[in-house]
Amino acid sequence: MTYGQPFIGTDSGPTLLREKGLLQDLSALGWRVEDLPDLDFSTICEQAGKASSRSDPKAKHSLEVGAGTKALADLVQSKIGAGRFPLILGGDHSIGIGSLAGILRAKPDTGVIWVDAHADLNIPGVSESGNMHGMPLGIMMKELMPDRSVIPGLEWLEEGLSPHLPPDSLVYVGLRDIDKAERHFIRKLGILTFTMYDIDHLGIGRVMDLALEHLLKKNPDRPLHLSYDIDAVDPIHAPATGTAVRGGLTWREAHFVAEYVVKSGALASAEIVEVNTTLSDGQGASETVDLGHQLVNAMLGEAIL
Repeated sequence: MTYGQPFIGTDSGPTLLREKGLLQDLSALGWRVEDLPDLDFSTICEQAGKASSRSDPKAKHSLEVGAGTKALADLVQSKIGAGRFPLILGGDHSIGIGSLAGILRAKPDTGVIWVDAHADLNIPGVSESGNMHGMPLGIMMKELMPDRSVIPGLEWLEEGLSPHLPPDSLVYVGLRDIDKAERHFIRKLGILTFTMYDIDHLGIGRVMDLALEHLLKKNPDRPLHLSYDIDAVDPIHAPATGTAVRGGLTWREAHFVAEYVVKSGALASAEIVEVNTTLSDGQGASETVDLGHQLVNAMLGEAIL
């Protein structure tokens, strides 16, 4: 998926991670891996864009994003229904619309840990760019978007089971580049947020203690979804991404987040997004893919000991 932001290249992420030996590594960790082919977004999304004249300049490529995320949501929901653990390889972060929709239709009580430099809490009416990779959480919150059918291409979100993410089911980790409207929404909705300031002040261990305590205090068996944008990590370690911001997670902090959520025993789904090797030189691109590969392994149980 590339339609949620302006750069080519994010659609190469899944292939690059596979080429690093991801499937063999997951098998070595004890997983029985069903590697599904990449969704054919180039066909699915382009056909949707040609099939309708509806558009919204404040939600760029919404027809394409809507069609692609619907396909992903249906697939994720079906795999959870079959008892599988969905590991979703992006792609830009607009795929979060589909990931969350499928997960919440299957397991409405899911808690979400969103690891990102950005809040992704925009909606078309306030977005400064109109890029939909900055909107997945805003679109999934009823308090901000009570009727998603007003966005061309997202009418499917209001059909049948209409999934929404309650604000108290979300925790942010690693934020450091937040739009003005998003700051207002975070405060208004009371979303538990750990910025890089909090990580510097408290340490990543205490931050993750508080994050899991918040999400699991009412139900220790609640399923968790970990959505990991590679731009949460400082660009000295992960330069090949579309919206890199200095002052992010260190290499070890990035791993610790994934390792700690796994140790809770509650992780039920995960995704990694925004790896884009066209946006850095050869060494930077290779380092970013290596880190993405390592973080996925950590999400699936690889640990130091």
